[in-house]
Amino acid sequence: MVNMSVIGAGSWGSAFAYYLGKLGFPTRLWVREEEVLVDLVQTRINHTFLPGFSFPLTVNFHRNLGETITGTDLIFIAVPSQYCRLIYTRLEEHLRKGQVLVSLTKGLEQKTLKRMTEVMEEVFPNEKRFRLAVLSGPSFAREVASGHPTALVLASKDLNLARDIQETISSLQLRIYISTDVVGVELCGAIKNVIAIATGISDGLGYGNNSRAALITRGLVEMTRLGQALGARKETFSGLAGLGDLVLTCTSEMSRNYHAGIELTRGKSLKQILSEMKMVAEGVRNTLTVNKLAHQKRIELPICHQVYEVLYKGKPAHKALEDLMSRSLKEEKI
Repeated sequence: MVNMSVIGAGSWGSAFAYYLGKLGFPTRLWVREEEVLVDLVQTRINHTFLPGFSFPLTVNFHRNLGETITGTDLIFIAVPSQYCRLIYTRLEEHLRKGQVLVSLTKGLEQKTLKRMTEVMEEVFPNEKRFRLAVLSGPSFAREVASGHPTALVLASKDLNLARDIQETISSLQLRIYISTDVVGVELCGAIKNVIAIATGISDGLGYGNNSRAALITRGLVEMTRLGQALGARKETFSGLAGLGDLVLTCTSEMSRNYHAGIELTRGKSLKQILSEMKMVAEGVRNTLTVNKLAHQKRIELPICHQVYEVLYKGKPAHKALEDLMSRSLKEEKI
């Protein structure tokens, strides 16, 4: 039997550990917050991040990182991007050859603009670099925990490794596709969160379905444009990690980034919105990193730029959408 570890007991990490435990895999969940760990040990429910789900007995809870990953085969890392380098560094001394690390994080490192697997390659020894993968796609945590049919994509430079993970964790509930486009899959997860903020702003202003459809469609163009400039494959952006996750994130208040966009139209400051959220809205930080990457590559991303103007320059939301609509007319290019 394959032994699993999940690092991070937020909503997605908890839901994924719950899923693995329900499949019967012995699973260890690393919990950062002391109060959440106490809650889980006493009740087997994460009332803070995943209320309503009682973890099966196959899942155990830990505070010590070394204890969490010792003797496990697959390690899934589900922590916000701003904490990943620290967690990777703390994990490194406990890792053993043959263990596989799978990133569940949808974001970029703010200071370096690196993807999470790039950060892993900097932190982990050479012999462990090829044992990396990333799992992404349209997946609200509560729906995965509830057993709703879900399809995701798992990317690794090593196709055989991707196939092994695919065969291990797929089920009637969770269908895993595989890819070697690690760059594209990771960039999709970061950029779509910025577009989700834009659609939240649009919906919050009452602009309706036409506007949302336009933002999603042109947002996909921006994702693809930047992704290709950074070495990703175009077709990845039409798949689960790209279009699939983009549609999900841009059309539901279950999305933290979409919700943040709506809240901005209600007169709340960004600081206030973030303070009221239990979980991290990655799109807020991703807006900075995505726009910096676009500037470096001299890629025009009108929607992402306007989200930056609203979040960090105090631009009124309605003015940002007006500026998008008043840009010079041109031929549609995908």
